[in-house]
This record gives sequence, C-alpha cells and structure tokens, in this order.
Amino acid sequence: MNKTLLADALGSPSAFGQSQFAFMRGNAFEARVKADGGAELLRLVHEKLDPRAEPPAAGVVPDLGAAGPEGRTARTALALREASAAGTWTLLDHPLLALEVAGSPAFLEPDAVVVHPDGSWTVVEIKSFPMLDGSADAAKVGAAARQSAVYVLALERVAARLDPAPEVRHTVLLVCPKDFSNLPTASAVDVRKQRSVTSRQLDRLVRVEDIAETLPEGTCFAPDLPPAELTAAVESVPATYAPECLSACELAFHCRARSRAQGAVTALGRSLRAELGSLASVDDVLSAARGTSGDPEDPTVAALRRAAALRAEALGTPGPARGAGNGATSHDAPADDARPAMAQPTGAACP
Repeated sequence: MNKTLLADALGSPSAFGQSQFAFMRGNAFEARVKADGGAELLRLVHEKLDPRAEPPAAGVVPDLGAAGPEGRTARTALALREASAAGTWTLLDHPLLALEVAGSPAFLEPDAVVVHPDGSWTVVEIKSFPMLDGSADAAKVGAAARQSAVYVLALERVAARLDPAPEVRHTVLLVCPKDFSNLPTASAVDVRKQRSVTSRQLDRLVRVEDIAETLPEGTCFAPDLPPAELTAAVESVPATYAPECLSACELAFHCRARSRAQGAVTALGRSLRAELGSLASVDDVLSAARGTSGDPEDPTVAALRRAAALRAEALGTPGPARGAGNGATSHDAPADDARPAMAQPTGAACP
C-alpha cells in the first residue's frame, strides 16, 4: 500500500521531503564528504571512533549495484562479509539492508557503513544541519540517533548470519557541516538506548496479517475508490495520532484531522495524554476543570480544578462550579495538588 498516494486521495497530502534547495545542498555536502573514495569520511571515523587502528591510507569502496532491492540487499551482505575478512578500511556507499517490521520486510538505506580493520561495522549518518562550536540542535541529533539505531538493528541481523559474527558498533558517526561552512565535521553518538527502545517497539508490533484479519471483509485501500468508501476503509484500522506522527507517517495529517474532530487529547502530545490519566477527550478535561464531572479525589481532576481556579482569579471570572466536584476555589483549593504541567488546560494549542 502506497500511503503517499492514499493520503493524496483522502485530501490530506503528506508534506514529507525537503525543499529542492535543501535537497541539493544536502546532496552536495554528502558528495563532498565521500569524495576521493571517502578519504575524508574514513579519516573522521578513524579520528572519532577508532584512533588506535591503522590510519586509513586508501579505503576500499565496493560496487553495491544489483537488480532489485533483494539483489542489492544480498550484494550488501556479501560486501560486508568480504570486507570483514579482508581486514582493511572499507566504505559501503548507500548499502541496502532489510529489516522485518510486523512480519513484512522493510528495506533501509543508510548513508554509509564503514568496516574497520578489526572487522567491526559502523553506521555513518550524514546530515546537512550544522554543528556550531562542536554541537548541533538536540532535537535533530535525537532524530538522527533514532534513525541510525534502526540501521544498527538491521546490520545486527546481517552479522548474525555470519560465522564468526562481526561486531556492530553501537556508537555511530554523525557527520555535519562545521559552523557555517561546507567543511565536514563529526561527532560520535551512542545509540544503545535508541536501539533498545526500537527493538522493543518492533517486538510489540502487531503483524500485518493479524491486522488484516480484523478488518471487514472486502476492505480495500485502492486510491481510486470513491472518497467516502476510501475514508471508511482507512478509519476501519485503529490509529492513535500524536504530533510525533508528522515526521514518521504519510497519513499523519489525515489522522490529525480525525483526532481533532474527536477531541482526543493525544493530539496535544503523548506526555500530556499520560498526565491526564483517564481523561481521554478535551471535553472530559474541560468538564473536570469546571467541576461538572470527575472524581474530586483524583489528583488529575484536583489539579485541573486548582488550575482553573487560579486562572479565574487572575482573569476576574467565576471559578469552577461547586457541588459536582470538591468545591475548590482560588482561595481554598489545596496547593499541593497543583501541577505545573496542568496549569493551562484550556490554553493548549494543537500542533
């Protein structure tokens, strides 16, 4: 199923992809990093990750071309095995790896994988955002770490089929432009935590076959279906939207619109959803804050009413209703129940 076409047919096209300028700039920077047989890239790997090894005089860059994704995956595995046995610095430029996701194969293409003289493997991720004074934007580095962790998992599957199994390093190399120049610099990023989280998430995923069995008979996701039928088919699959979906799923805009229409608090973020406990909708939250519903002994409800009372006092408006709740006002609500995260239940904005 092509989710990009599906999103277009639903009237919620995805906004994935970089601008043409950013795409060209990223390609130009990557080409510079890999120029001369990857000499600069291998130098950075040696300097940041393996300074005790023999410096890379001239790395090997094997041809990974093959027909189809299965052919390229097999060719990558063969090149990794040969490089590990050779004991020389080897650069695999855009190798193709396979990883099973919910029972179906997913093909992954890292920017590069470097084989060290000791036979170990390192993932290299090349990004066009800058490193200023040796550090980069934390959110972007975190996203790159999560992306690299998936590549590490896929490499581990390849290594497990070899005897002896080479080491897949859990410290990856992030290569970025230095300051405001086009010169490459690099930083070692430990992805053990991201790898563990991703592995657990993959293990918990429901298989595609199991999801298909729960769908109504005859369900079809063809983009050329009438809009009403296509929307009904898509909505027959359970989905919980969160802002993080915008960077990971082509159907995120469709799910966001549906989530907003339902008033789901998850649309405001998973962390807020966790704070609200059993209050799953915006209407439930507002009702609890106003004192018209909710258990007054519930710490979340008490915090919401305390926040509403403080807001009412600041604005000079009537506070939460008495009777249905604990009757708290801006003067008698218990201060210990107040939580900063719930201080503005009515002022949160959807992303």
